[in-house]
Amino acid sequence: MSAATAAPYHRAPLAPFAAAVTGVGLVTSAGTGVDAAWHGVTEGLAPAAAPRPELDGLPCDFFYSVTDCDPAAVLGVATQRLMDRFSQLAVIAAREAVADAGLDPAVWDSGRVGVVIGSAHGGLPFYDEQAAALAARGPRRVSPKLAPLSVVNGAASSVSLDLGVHGPSQAVSTACSSGTVAIGTAHQMLRSGACDIVITGGAESTCTRLLIASACSLKAVSTRREDPAAACRPFDTHRDGFVVGEGAGLLVLEHPDHARARGATVRARVNGYGASSDAHSAVAPDPDGLGIERALRAALADADLSPADVGHVNAHGTSTLSNDLIEATMLRRVLGDTPLVTSTKAMTGHTLGAAGGIETALTVLALQRQLVPPTVNLDAPDPQIPIDVVAKEARAATFDCAVKTSLGFGGHNAALVLTRS
Repeated sequence: MSAATAAPYHRAPLAPFAAAVTGVGLVTSAGTGVDAAWHGVTEGLAPAAAPRPELDGLPCDFFYSVTDCDPAAVLGVATQRLMDRFSQLAVIAAREAVADAGLDPAVWDSGRVGVVIGSAHGGLPFYDEQAAALAARGPRRVSPKLAPLSVVNGAASSVSLDLGVHGPSQAVSTACSSGTVAIGTAHQMLRSGACDIVITGGAESTCTRLLIASACSLKAVSTRREDPAAACRPFDTHRDGFVVGEGAGLLVLEHPDHARARGATVRARVNGYGASSDAHSAVAPDPDGLGIERALRAALADADLSPADVGHVNAHGTSTLSNDLIEATMLRRVLGDTPLVTSTKAMTGHTLGAAGGIETALTVLALQRQLVPPTVNLDAPDPQIPIDVVAKEARAATFDCAVKTSLGFGGHNAALVLTRS
């Protein structure tokens, strides 16, 4: 039988597996630390977004930056200099997540601990800096640290070094779904028995002239220069693009038996993971949303849960015209109009490869605290958006299951299903 006419092969599904989320760490433009970030996101506090002189002359001259965290003060100047900024933010978030989980790296079985961190671009600021040095002063002025600091695995490597992790250490780079794919990969590693603990999520800091100039050329970013804090407005009729942000969101995932044996407090559980490829375009999502639908349905099947179980969705929600409409239409098709949907990018910006890590962490907190963060700049809901988007103010609700969706350039889709502990 030819490949074109062969019957599809479906393997038997794996038994449901619920990884325990025992720790969370956040570094975002909405706040550094879990409590500060949650307060900023749920209260709708305006992110820092003043015009930047390094972006002078671009249609978009602002981004959402982390302003309440000094990596040199936290890590020490000597340690800071061994990392690009995205790795620095990852280490700070990882330390918080591990402390939150009540783990002590000095006594854990380090060979049973893994690290999986996603990033779309890696050390772009240092790369740009060294490219400028080469152009201005020649090859002798290029730092030998360029390769170890700029590569995408820098965050995973730095966290492993900082915490003394000897288990699998991996980097994931699937554009804007990187953080979500990293968490899904960690879930699979725990299920397979490769690790007892995995530190996972995403980290990114790409607020450079080169990156934002490219995003301007793609017409992907907002040019609302008169009001930068209100520029990112997912699902709004007047949305005109995202705002680039930076940050890190990391979770400590544990095998449920390991968490139970040590009496850990479990914030929530990651029950299912699904991924797919659009195979449609290098930059545009499948116009019918079929790719992200496959990922979402696969995640629900992996969790052995149904669409009717889902009470909340932290959407990809980038504030671009086509993406928001495609994603929202897909969510309505799969989940109906019952789940409460939000896009927290209105407060954190689009942190690219870190987005899935940050937004999954916020979904964990939403489950634990039974509160859905608002989409703060949603002033005029798009009448074509057929879902219940929580606007302006956080909404208290009772729900036991939540979903995180992510889409990335190149058609990389991913979804996670989480449940209340």
